[in-house]
Amino acid sequence: MEFFDEDFLFNVERAFVRNWHRFLRATKAFLDALSESGATCVSRATAIKFLFARKFDVTRAHTLWRQHEATRRREGLNKFEPFEDPLKSELETGKFTILPTRDATGAAIAVFTANKHFPSLTTHQTTLQGGYPAKLKKVLIVTAPLWFKAPFRILRLFVREKLRERVHTVSAPQLGVHVPRASLPRQLGGQLEPDHAAWLDHCKNCYTNNLQNSKLDGIIDEYVISNHIPAVKPQNGIIEHEVGCDMTSDRAARLCENNTDMHISGDPPYTCDTSPLRNTHGYNGDMKGRHINSGDEDDLDISTRGTWSSGEASPGLSDEECGGGGGGAGGETPAALLARVRALRRRGLAAEYDDIRARPPNGTFHHAKLPSNLAKNRYTDVLCYDHSRVLLSQTDPDDPTTDYINANYVDGYKQKNAFICTQGPLPKTFGDFWRMVWEQGTLVIVMTTRAIERGRVKCGQYWPLTVGQRVTHAGYSIANELVEQDDDYTITHLVLTDLRTEQSRRVWHGQYTRWPDYGVPGGGRAQPVLRFLQRVRRAQQRARADLGDAWAGHSRGPPIIVHCSAGIGRTGTFLTLDICALRLAAEGVVDVRGTVERIRAQRAHSIQMPDQYVFCHLALIEHAVMNGYLESADLTGFDEDNEDESE
Repeated sequence: MEFFDEDFLFNVERAFVRNWHRFLRATKAFLDALSESGATCVSRATAIKFLFARKFDVTRAHTLWRQHEATRRREGLNKFEPFEDPLKSELETGKFTILPTRDATGAAIAVFTANKHFPSLTTHQTTLQGGYPAKLKKVLIVTAPLWFKAPFRILRLFVREKLRERVHTVSAPQLGVHVPRASLPRQLGGQLEPDHAAWLDHCKNCYTNNLQNSKLDGIIDEYVISNHIPAVKPQNGIIEHEVGCDMTSDRAARLCENNTDMHISGDPPYTCDTSPLRNTHGYNGDMKGRHINSGDEDDLDISTRGTWSSGEASPGLSDEECGGGGGGAGGETPAALLARVRALRRRGLAAEYDDIRARPPNGTFHHAKLPSNLAKNRYTDVLCYDHSRVLLSQTDPDDPTTDYINANYVDGYKQKNAFICTQGPLPKTFGDFWRMVWEQGTLVIVMTTRAIERGRVKCGQYWPLTVGQRVTHAGYSIANELVEQDDDYTITHLVLTDLRTEQSRRVWHGQYTRWPDYGVPGGGRAQPVLRFLQRVRRAQQRARADLGDAWAGHSRGPPIIVHCSAGIGRTGTFLTLDICALRLAAEGVVDVRGTVERIRAQRAHSIQMPDQYVFCHLALIEHAVMNGYLESADLTGFDEDNEDESE
């Protein structure tokens, strides 16, 4: 039995059951379409690979399959024998391998080393063998030669915008912005010593088992080779992908064969910790990851969400939008929001919040409760979910808990992992906090608490307060360059330096200073908070623009770290306002309740008090008036008790 995180299995089953009938209908329709076109020897596993690549759009998946087959016929790719030459020798060169680690977002990492490839010795038929469609999210071409860079920059102007956002050339030092050094091999400036032979042995075992198990009317799918490896802990919050989230296509296909048997089994992972709480550094068959290729040391980095493959038959990057919380159905116009708030008034909104708060947690807290991690939590009753927690690089190979910090990824408006919600750092976790900032590529930190409130310490002083001051925490130096004071907030411009590599990065730190604990800004005034929110967004935009091609992720940039004291009350309120404001600008609607529910599904107990939930509604109405979505907003009687209309 593979070692899966309990929460991962729960969400796999939940997502799989939720999409079960759609999954079956799409698979059957795709196979029927192939049968009508004369293709009768296509396994269910192969069908699912193509459906995954086109988000289960049967028509588009069928078109992709026809393109794939045309390429196979044109290139003579009729047989796939990985343990016979020439493919056997090609695999043994080590030019392509999969690392036993993940990047900071949980993506798997594959390495293609271009300077080990000799076209005169290896035909393109060998290179393309076994190609399947890939849903690629990111391509980083690292230390590309000059003869490539010049035409590449010109060609970028003529490709689709989504493709252009995902394909970049970066220098070798910039690779650390995208992949933690602990997850990179030493030849790329990392700390890893990958074992290529061990990976090949693992693939051989998987391939042999698949030949024994993958049958369709007695016909073996001759060109299916699955990296049958358990998925790691997801980094994108609760698994909401279609058809069972990050399952491999073959695994999903086997579940599809028998809709009453929901177990998942297979070979042991290439590397795994046998603890049932952890499997974060094993290989993943869905290649939700990066691919690194080298020329001088030219390293191509490909991030995918789905089954990875190579070959011309793949059209390249998918057009799947990087989605997230805050979009979709359930929105209401500002006028409808105002009418609902008038009808419910404060008491009704508080009752609505109580209904949300009464729901049980959406996940488990196993890692936060481990004895070695308990002291890293500021509050014993504010823990971080397992399924969406941020994983730090493991600093001690003998202590897997060194990857723990009380922090969770939370999706923004149409952006996965737009935020990291965390507690106010403790002195003992200052080093972990700055390690997270560095490894996640964070450019903006939002702090919605004061260090001391009502005589109690709410957050440690983890950054230097005065201009010119410098502090060091766990191998990271933080210098204060400039401080800007406002009546309601303080902006500090910091320079963060990794002392091991001497690489530096500017970090914008915004602290809102007039927001009481367990409450809302003084007098319930939303305008200062909204003004601060605009400053945060402008800072993120400028910092993202300064990165240029060094950033190859979502166009809004890396995760913004947001914290108060516990990282749930004021933090959740700030996120709700940001997500709803962005959606209002893009779609003309908001969904406060749905947004709060999604945030709480990734960061437990977010929005801590009824007043904070009410404040979100009032602030968004004020925002709508300020920006012309509403002419005015009369809330006379809002604070009065609702009359009893039962008589």
